[in-house]
Amino acid sequence: MALLRLRAALLGPGPLRGGGIPWSVLRTYSSVSAKEKARRNAVCERTELLEVLKARVKQLQASPGPEVTVSKAELAPLGLGRQQESPAPRQSTASPAQPSSWVEKLKREMYVRQAKVERKLSIAASKMTLVGQANAKVKVKAVPSTKVKVKAVPNAKVNVKAVPKPKAKAKPKAKKMPKETKAAAWSQSHAGPSSACSKPEVVEVKQDVKAEKPPNVPEKRESNHQKIMQQTIQSNLECLLCLQQPEEAERLLLLYHSSPMKRKLLTIGAYNIVMRSWARKGCLHRLNRVLSMLESAGLRPNLDSYAAVLECMGRGQACTKIIWRCVQQLKQDGFHVDELFQKCLFEGDEKETVLRAIRIVQPDYQLPPAPKPQTCKSALLNNFYSKEKVVSYPKLDFSVQELRERFQQQLEMELNSTITIQSVESTKPLTPQALRARKQLAALRAQWRGAILQALQKAKHNMSQKRTMSGYNSLYPYLCLLPDEEYVDIMMQILNTLSPQGESLSVLARELGSKVYDRYLTQRKLHSRQLEKVQEIYQDYIHLLAKDSQPGEYLPREYWEKLVAEAGYGPSLRLKDCSWPYVLLMRLGVYLLEILVHSVKVPRNTLKPRLESRLIPVLYHIYSFRSSWQVGLIKPHPIFSQLMSDAAETTLTFSSSVMPMLCPPIPWTSPHFGAFVLSDTKLMRYVDGAFQHQQLLDQCPQVNLHPVLDALNQLGNCAWKINQPVLDIIISIFNDKGNEKLDIPPPLSEAPKPPVSPGNSSAWHKSQKHELLLCKKKAAEMHSLRMDALYKLSIANHVRDKVFWFPHNMDFRGRTYPCPPYFNHLGNDVTRAILLFAEGRPLGPKGLDWLKIHLINLTGLKKKNSLQERLDYANEIMEEILDSADRPLTGRKWWMNTDEPWQVLACCMEIAQASRSPDPAAFVSHFPVHQDGSCNGLQHYAALGRDLIGAISVNLMPCSVPQDVYSAVAQQVEEFRKKDAAEGLKIAQVLEGFISRKVVKQTVMTVVYGVTRYGGRLQIEKRLKEIDEFPEEYLWEASHYLVRQVFNGIKEMFSATRDIQHWLTESAKLIAQSGQTVEWVTPMGLPIVQPYYRVRSTVLNSNMQNLSVKSSANTNQKPDTVKQKNAFPPNFIHSLDSTHMMLTALHCFRQGLTFVSVHDCYWTHALTVDVMNQICRQQFVALHSQKILQDLSKFMLKKYCSPSKDSRAPWQKKLMEQLSNVPETGEFNLSKVMDSTYFFS
Repeated sequence: MALLRLRAALLGPGPLRGGGIPWSVLRTYSSVSAKEKARRNAVCERTELLEVLKARVKQLQASPGPEVTVSKAELAPLGLGRQQESPAPRQSTASPAQPSSWVEKLKREMYVRQAKVERKLSIAASKMTLVGQANAKVKVKAVPSTKVKVKAVPNAKVNVKAVPKPKAKAKPKAKKMPKETKAAAWSQSHAGPSSACSKPEVVEVKQDVKAEKPPNVPEKRESNHQKIMQQTIQSNLECLLCLQQPEEAERLLLLYHSSPMKRKLLTIGAYNIVMRSWARKGCLHRLNRVLSMLESAGLRPNLDSYAAVLECMGRGQACTKIIWRCVQQLKQDGFHVDELFQKCLFEGDEKETVLRAIRIVQPDYQLPPAPKPQTCKSALLNNFYSKEKVVSYPKLDFSVQELRERFQQQLEMELNSTITIQSVESTKPLTPQALRARKQLAALRAQWRGAILQALQKAKHNMSQKRTMSGYNSLYPYLCLLPDEEYVDIMMQILNTLSPQGESLSVLARELGSKVYDRYLTQRKLHSRQLEKVQEIYQDYIHLLAKDSQPGEYLPREYWEKLVAEAGYGPSLRLKDCSWPYVLLMRLGVYLLEILVHSVKVPRNTLKPRLESRLIPVLYHIYSFRSSWQVGLIKPHPIFSQLMSDAAETTLTFSSSVMPMLCPPIPWTSPHFGAFVLSDTKLMRYVDGAFQHQQLLDQCPQVNLHPVLDALNQLGNCAWKINQPVLDIIISIFNDKGNEKLDIPPPLSEAPKPPVSPGNSSAWHKSQKHELLLCKKKAAEMHSLRMDALYKLSIANHVRDKVFWFPHNMDFRGRTYPCPPYFNHLGNDVTRAILLFAEGRPLGPKGLDWLKIHLINLTGLKKKNSLQERLDYANEIMEEILDSADRPLTGRKWWMNTDEPWQVLACCMEIAQASRSPDPAAFVSHFPVHQDGSCNGLQHYAALGRDLIGAISVNLMPCSVPQDVYSAVAQQVEEFRKKDAAEGLKIAQVLEGFISRKVVKQTVMTVVYGVTRYGGRLQIEKRLKEIDEFPEEYLWEASHYLVRQVFNGIKEMFSATRDIQHWLTESAKLIAQSGQTVEWVTPMGLPIVQPYYRVRSTVLNSNMQNLSVKSSANTNQKPDTVKQKNAFPPNFIHSLDSTHMMLTALHCFRQGLTFVSVHDCYWTHALTVDVMNQICRQQFVALHSQKILQDLSKFMLKKYCSPSKDSRAPWQKKLMEQLSNVPETGEFNLSKVMDSTYFFS
């Protein structure tokens, strides 16, 4: 009904339509071509079929035998404007033992007739303009196992669906359908004189959505294939919209719309995209055709539909009356004009065009005011978001002009998509061989670029000639989104970075597809003028951060939202959803990879001129085994690998999104916007193809996400710089064959050489073969480590004189990570040693002491000693510290024999400078000082269970010296061993003297994160192997015995911990067994779902190989029960430690501290360590003062055991009992944490 009115509005003033004659009838007189006659005949044939079916229905109703029910739809007499109710269904008392012969005959006839009609009408239906009427459906029920459904689409097709084979057994009594709601008799408005060629009208009875299914029938979920198809169709249409090809977009839509089976794949979004494409052209009559299809599909227009219609009217200078009718219809459908500007996303000048159309009928209309900012009501953050006290947030040490210049540098880098930097190996002298190899490579690359470009253009030409556009499987639009040269650049970049050992075909395909998608998004942001608006807002945003501006009373997110609201006009900062399905990315990547493999060739005599000059492929597709899986690899020819090795090129090319930012990141304001200026970044990291996490974030009220967004913004706004003296020392060792002891990987030239076989002995050959495999494996590992270090050091060297930032996002548990993957503070010892805070602060009275304590912490030498003892030890070895700082490579090298040698060296240099300054308290330090949690996972468990013994073991209780939980467990295990040895157990006697802290540490550490006994046994076995004196024949038995005793020891020491872990595990097990995934909400308000399913693979066919693609996009797949239950305890604890970290980050920001974290290791300036420690403890106590387990129980009971579900099911009762039985807590007083020195130290 809504569509009829909307289309009536679009079709113009009344006089144009004639006196009461429907537009559909007028259209029939517009042409008398042969095609039109064929179409009319087809309509008549459908009409006859519908009449026959009606007659058969009545006949079945009148006959004795099985019960017949007509439900959900009623038919108006064809060609008439009034409704006629169908006869009431009759009840039969006859026993429905066998279906009536009428039923069987009707099914067969309908099946055959449908096939014929579908074939004849497939072309006609796609070309005709559909009249605005609703679908009519007739269901005929003979027996419960035999259903006949007649679906009449007005003026289109009659779709008859029949179950081909009835079930063998019939139930004794057929179920009654729900009572139908009364239909609105809207067909009278289109009544008119009928004629022989006029179109029949079939009216669907409008019903309440809830009445369509019996209450006990669960709604069927979409299949994985259907979900992928829907996403792919919309992606295809978006591409055609971007390419400004509305005709092609409409043709693709018709391809699906004209088939009743394919039509199910079309959502309202697909129709809206095509309407938007015609709206941009201002073609109202073509947009009306799409509305006809939308109506015939039984869909209702939404806000985006009305926005497209009004945009079209605004561009096409539609008359006032038509616009007025459209606006009235919008209101009648329950929408408000203001909602167009509050809820719709606009690109380019779409918002202004819609506004122009509305002001034609409402000249005084103004854009609605921005909604009042909402404040997070979380109990943990009441003080943080309180506006009662004016807070001045910290500034960056840059002026407005400096930040503007840095923004322009960042924007230029992102617009280029890639950046080429100098490698740290560029300092090596050039040899004649290297010069010759570089010259050869340059010539070959020029040829390869031409060959790839030619192959790509040929492939596109062939596709365009076919123009089949066979639905979702055509890649042609995706090959037209970018200039051909950009595709070539992407493929050449893949070729130049390929490892000599090759790379998995799936990895390369994903990388190629993702690079194309990223550049497509950049193009969209440019064409939609989104970038212009971001630039304008950022110019004002930096006033909040710059030191020469007014004090800021806003958080970065709040200020950005304020600026956006004030901007009013222009495009939305968030693009309409245009994500490509993972399977599509892979298909596109595989196709480009095939072009690359087939196009790039090299002369066979490149390295050996005496060979014939025959072209051979540069890349080969081979198969290899990884574990027990056969994997397809793309491997370069040895000629190419040798050329690359000889050339020793001094440049590296990276995507701009892997580099640190040169300006403060865009603040996160929603799950869809933040971080880089142009590069698309997910707020939450998740596996490829999964959408459950994004769905949860979108459904969550935005105000609940504010704390998480603000914490990520705080972490991202920390400015960094390079510790140049340490970097220079590392680069010198890197270029001088590396040093494995110092974690500097050596080059491939240092790899072990494979042996040369002196003879043909088979035994010798086998041993050689084994050694050769080991050499290859070692070489591959060395190459991987070397390249990783090369990337990190080269990026660091590139920004050595700059200030930079790391935008942050998070994983699905809420743990935060820097977005640039190679170089960041979460890296290894080498990476952390070369990073400094860009902002310096004086050490203050205790800063130098904290530097010294931090140094001893890094050495790992005094873990069991008090802080004062560590400080005293640092003062005792000041000579060694100063020697290390002054002569790191030529002195006594004390720093090299520590746990974290490079960070120790950097700290030695900082202490040397501070101690030698005239006033150490005034010395400005940029050095980050760390405070690390003491087995943080167990700390959270002990606090959850108020476990007194556990709390003491992990330093929640104040103690004079730090408690070492690993030593305590080792001591407990030793007690068990002594007892067993006294009783004569052999393995307990063998283990005497071998149980140490090191042996049990890894297992104790990972028990809290869900390690199984199997995994723990492997960990302990590895540690025992490292002890030369331990007898090898007892390894398995000893590790099996020890892992059992470690678990027993932990259970005895942390009884509450094991109870909570067991409760979480059993709850997750029962939830997964009920067919649902485990979900919860963190105390910060972040919704979390575990993405573990029994994943089924989708097979992609290509010329090289069939590629098995695993996708987690299927909500209909069963959860993986084992993974769900095993992962829940560690994931839940991870979500708590991330909550604690975010709370600490926000309150440190409010206090003006510089703060970053590496999960449970917190960094700040030496001056502010004491303040950070106080905040850290306050927030831990505040977090665990919440009823975390009780709240979790209530949430899960509501979600998984709601009254609307079948509470009588045995599994439901068991789950309710399990979730209600929250573990009891102990007597530990949580406030004691405030006085615990070694809680974080």
